[in-house]
Amino acid sequence: MLAEIKGLNEECGVFGIWGNSNAAQIAYYGLHSLQHRGQEGAGIVVSDGEKLTGVKGEGLVTEVFQQGAIDNLNGKAAIGHVRYATAGGGGYENVQPLLFHSGNGSLALAHNGNLVNANALKHQLESQGSIFQTSSDTEVLAHLIKRSGFPTLKDRVKNALTMLKGAYAFIIMTETEMMVALDPNGLRPLSLGRIGGSYCVASETCAFDITGAEFVRDVEPGELLIINDEGITSEKFTISCNTSVCTMEYVYFSRPDSNIHGINVHSARKRMGIQLAKEAPIEADVVTGVPDSSISSAIGYAEASGIPYEMGLIKNRYVGRTFIQPSQSLREQGVKMKLSPVRGVVEGKRVVMVDDSIVRGTTSRRIVTMLKEAGATEVHVVISSPPIKNPCYYGIDTSTHEELIASTRSVEEIREIIGADSLTFLSAEGMVEAVGRKDSSENRGHCLACFTGKYPTEIYPDTLHPYEKELVR
Repeated sequence: MLAEIKGLNEECGVFGIWGNSNAAQIAYYGLHSLQHRGQEGAGIVVSDGEKLTGVKGEGLVTEVFQQGAIDNLNGKAAIGHVRYATAGGGGYENVQPLLFHSGNGSLALAHNGNLVNANALKHQLESQGSIFQTSSDTEVLAHLIKRSGFPTLKDRVKNALTMLKGAYAFIIMTETEMMVALDPNGLRPLSLGRIGGSYCVASETCAFDITGAEFVRDVEPGELLIINDEGITSEKFTISCNTSVCTMEYVYFSRPDSNIHGINVHSARKRMGIQLAKEAPIEADVVTGVPDSSISSAIGYAEASGIPYEMGLIKNRYVGRTFIQPSQSLREQGVKMKLSPVRGVVEGKRVVMVDDSIVRGTTSRRIVTMLKEAGATEVHVVISSPPIKNPCYYGIDTSTHEELIASTRSVEEIREIIGADSLTFLSAEGMVEAVGRKDSSENRGHCLACFTGKYPTEIYPDTLHPYEKELVR
């Protein structure tokens, strides 16, 4: 669905490369392919072996790196980041990679995810004299590394990582090496690739396709990769827990051409649509998907049900992101700006509208209304995931039960609110089966916390929104 309107926003995207004279340019293209994961800020830091230099700014990748800005970044290694503000809010100072200089050398950090114990660690570090330059949870790692008493950077990083709780895919770069770390639950996707003799890492494999990199493997939970001029080594910085990759990566966040743990995202979404057709058989004339992430599921639903798939909704590609609008009325107007029903397809038809999720319900209501105003006689909404009933604390912008329509309402109540003739959510079991992970751990390696309320990590009280604290008292 239109995440920027409904409140389900992407986390961030990271890209890194070591050992290539065109490192900055490759990082630029890598970030461009990850732009869907964050549109509020972008940055690249390069190393020439002696110093770190960076350029960052608020806005899209093409806006930050215009007028030859990329030409000023010369080096053999680079890390980059695209950002959607979850923890720490917006502002230039929070745009990554974060770059720190000291008498012992420089350090750059790029992070995808969210640390659930960031506030506790900040209070502890500040009591010991640390002064934070940003409100980002990412900066916590830099202070922990700096304060660690271990003699080598590798050991300092490993020690610091063991103190973090939550979701994180980190890329750390100094003048002479790059380190890559994934949290013990593997909540965020992270892959290793190669371009000739150069190694690269990215949040999604679609970045490898655009940069010409060859996929090597996924980074493992609890793994630390050290990449330098000598090559690449791998170590475990902690014992990995049960793998709990964010299921919404398959449902919504990742690009359809990306692979997560060997599973193509488009294929997984199509299987979700097929499963939906089994769980929610509907008599209708046409199936349509809400662009863009729901189209794959809509195709699967159409194929399995025998109902023809049509482009009943068209997305306007040239409208700015509406989540920046200050009021809900303007956000709802943004739906009209970004989506248009195709009257010639839906008029006089019973329509199955496939979408990936419902968060607040305002966007779903507006789309159902638009389809009926365009002449649809019936609109049946089918959702390729279960009801989202619980906040996510790992990097998705849903922080309270209050903003989640399914948290306190039944499916029938939601149906009435959005004005649909019927409403069906995919079962959690059907979703997991459709993704097709071979993992033998609990939930087959999925994090289902936003659906079930069972979080794979401890959730610290100071992570909770004030409204949530009242609920747990």
